Amino acid sequence: MIDFGIIAAGDGNRIKEEGSYLPKPLVEIEGQPMIGRLISLMEDCGANSVSVIVNSDMPEVWDYLQNLVPQSHCELKMISKKTPSSMHSFYELLNVMKPVDKFIITTVDTIFRSEDFKRYAQYFQNSPKDIDGVMGVTSYIDDEKPLYVETDNENRITAYLDSPVSRIDNPESKVQYISGGIYGLRHSAIPVLQNCIDNGVNRMRNFQRKLVEEGLNLKAYDLGKVLDVDHLTDIQKANSFLASKP
Repeated sequence: MIDFGIIAAGDGNRIKEEGSYLPKPLVEIEGQPMIGRLISLMEDCGANSVSVIVNSDMPEVWDYLQNLVPQSHCELKMISKKTPSSMHSFYELLNVMKPVDKFIITTVDTIFRSEDFKRYAQYFQNSPKDIDGVMGVTSYIDDEKPLYVETDNENRITAYLDSPVSRIDNPESKVQYISGGIYGLRHSAIPVLQNCIDNGVNRMRNFQRKLVEEGLNLKAYDLGKVLDVDHLTDIQKANSFLASKP
């Protein structure tokens, strides 16, 4: 069984400034708060536990999670804390998830089809031990600052790039995906994360780059269309996407 985690510690300033009266994790998608939708989906995937980090400035989200605990079908672990980046939130989650071999962590505002995520989780669950991680990617670019993913002919991740241009020294590689904000990793990734924290590395994308630099065997898994909810207009976009036929 896999342990799951949700990063919901951001400020959600953009959607708040546009007039949302709800904290971002409680914005409803398919008639359900985003954070509740993710927890239910992870439970459906056979989660051993679901760990969630929420922003300490959002007590409404904490209260919502507390009310979920009695009806949860797996262990629900919660942290209330402000962090300087999603990478630091990732680190805080792993501190409460230990000991763990395989884990999947995603950001709360990442929207994908349930069936696609279930297939991804099953693929990662069945992946051989020589694979250190299976990262969720998409060819649909809806991010304001996408992180491009370079892969080889076997879909192994060879680089994370700020632009969709493959490196000159790797002519056989291709750049057809961006990071989907869904991270499936094994325990072998934890020392790399600790090293990033100890050396003052910031941003999730730099941690991902470090994973590649350290030689971890990471596979890219195409989740199909993946959206981010950053603005009020994204809510309707996400609902329309999920209601449409695959």
